[in-house]
Amino acid sequence: MFDMKHAAVPASPTAYADAVATAVRAAEAYYADGSTPLGDDEYDALLRSITAYEQAHPDQVLPDSPTGKVAGGAASGDVPHSVPMLSLDNVFSAEELDLWAAGLERRLGRPVAGWCVEPKLDGLAVAARYRAGRLVQLVTRGDGLAGEDISHATGAVLGLPAELGEPVDVELRGEVLLTQSQFEQANAVRLAHGATPFANPRNGAAGTLRAKDRAYRVELTFFAYDALGLPEPAHSELLERIAALGANTAAATAAGPRHCTDVAQVQQRIAEIGALRAALPFGIDGIVIKADAAADQEQAGSGSRAPRWAVAYKLPAVHKVTRLLEVEWNVGRTGVIAPRAVLEPVEVDGVTITYATLHNPADITRRGLLIGDQVFVHRAGDVIPRVEAPLTEQRTGAEREIVFPTDCPRCGDAIDTSQQRWRCVRGRGCQAVASIRYAAGRDQLDIEGLGGTRAVQLVDAGLVTDLADLFTLTREQLLILERMGDTSADNLIAALAAAKAQPLHRVFCALGVRGTGRSMSRRIAAHFGSMAAIRAADAEALAGVDGIGPEKAAVVVAELAELADVLDRLAALGVGTAVTAPTAPATVSGSSAASASAAEDGPQGPLAGQAVVVTGTMTGPLAALSRTETNELIERAGGKASSSVSKRTTLLVAGDKAGSKRAKAEELGVRVVTPEEFAELVGELLV
Repeated sequence: MFDMKHAAVPASPTAYADAVATAVRAAEAYYADGSTPLGDDEYDALLRSITAYEQAHPDQVLPDSPTGKVAGGAASGDVPHSVPMLSLDNVFSAEELDLWAAGLERRLGRPVAGWCVEPKLDGLAVAARYRAGRLVQLVTRGDGLAGEDISHATGAVLGLPAELGEPVDVELRGEVLLTQSQFEQANAVRLAHGATPFANPRNGAAGTLRAKDRAYRVELTFFAYDALGLPEPAHSELLERIAALGANTAAATAAGPRHCTDVAQVQQRIAEIGALRAALPFGIDGIVIKADAAADQEQAGSGSRAPRWAVAYKLPAVHKVTRLLEVEWNVGRTGVIAPRAVLEPVEVDGVTITYATLHNPADITRRGLLIGDQVFVHRAGDVIPRVEAPLTEQRTGAEREIVFPTDCPRCGDAIDTSQQRWRCVRGRGCQAVASIRYAAGRDQLDIEGLGGTRAVQLVDAGLVTDLADLFTLTREQLLILERMGDTSADNLIAALAAAKAQPLHRVFCALGVRGTGRSMSRRIAAHFGSMAAIRAADAEALAGVDGIGPEKAAVVVAELAELADVLDRLAALGVGTAVTAPTAPATVSGSSAASASAAEDGPQGPLAGQAVVVTGTMTGPLAALSRTETNELIERAGGKASSSVSKRTTLLVAGDKAGSKRAKAEELGVRVVTPEEFAELVGELLV
């Protein structure tokens, strides 16, 4: 069997034949339904090794070799294409791209008249045929010469209009894919109908396009990247014409097509799109570079498999296949019991992955995972790796069931399994040390001198079981602890006294309510103005806070009810009792009295109405602030702090090495300021 761990040039004809057979099987699975035993990186490496062997031994090339064939020779169809639908050659580095571009210019005998750079969408290539502006047929790429008629699927493909804005005869070519939100919705629908979830978005798109007579609907999205029958002088202008006709293109996204005058600009745009990858609503596996001028394309021509005027710059894969070795069960600070996948180490997007999230026991059951399964692992940017689905066709029979715990893995007490997320019946009491350490952290109550070792001592001595107990500690109690002298005890008592005066949002954050964090705690505190109003709010009122939906609101209400005793004792001790004017009326359930009235004109301040994102290394006056303190400053100034750039963002504070967030802000036309300019905006509030 060919060794995929080290896809070097085959050392013998037998090894070469094994490599070809492995590649053919992988291509057949990939182009059939999107499944494959190999990740993109492994398949690309395998093809390069086969190509190298064939170049060295041209007399030994096997007829079923995937090299030089569209779709690796694995796809076919019975609907002829009027013009072949070709694949793209690949480059894998800036140096390879420079060599390719120089080769194209040598072929032309002159410089290329500009380039068009656009994302390489990770979907299925299709041709949409229009007659007099009406969609009449949808065909897969197949083997490039003929494809499969999938016209039955057109009603579920967004961005592919049934009628164009003009009565033209045209064939639009593009990719059909599942966006990330469509992928998640599709799997939810499939699970509700008793079907197995899709392994990844491409698998889902392939299966959905070919499916007929399903009992449920799965929506997909079309992105056009070419057209036959629309003579335009440049590819970038052709894309504009397609969009004007009403079809979807990538132009509306931050990674959309851009004209570049030289290869240096191309390289810069590649870096920008690569940096945006994690934030895009759809998957990309590379960037496509095309000679923009139609005259350059015509002169360069095409080979049997790929055009000579375009190339794909491949990015590291964010989906990889590896083996599920074991499942660990960890207990969080709120008592939630979380399963974690232990994986055979695999490199994904430049990072070696050994562990991945499995969400909850119900998710494991729905996905039908077994120990020993080959599984798809996904990682994009800095997102926590997750296991998506098993490759059931790769099972050998040696796999075994995942054993769910019957008792809490930490304390041995019972488990509450009434919700999807299982929880120790002791709740926060199971992880009292973790809860206390979290509450004392810098971004919560900032209790200096209360680190991990001291928290363990307090809990083990029976002095502290929850947050409220901290504020009943006496100097005499502290002095009985090992390595606690007079000075240390006095300092901790003083730090606890200072913590009592922390603002409402920090006290609320210290509670560790599930579904909330630093940003959400600030919003909740600003919305209601007092702990009493927060506690009196029902789920409907909480859902009115920006970013809290009905589901999360119900969790917060339940958590606050569970924390009632702790909250009562904190109030009696004067912790979290500060009252401020809320930013919105706080609705109170039942016959409870209404909370303090809202300020009539909403948030005030130099950033009123602004949605602000801070990124990069801060300089000037902001250099002394933590990111949490900077976000608090934004909200004191009337703005809303956010961690990601979107169409709702109105201001980006960009420090050194701002990276992808700055690029996305510039694409969206968001105002960008330096840390020093931002300091001037907020003025005296910074003091």
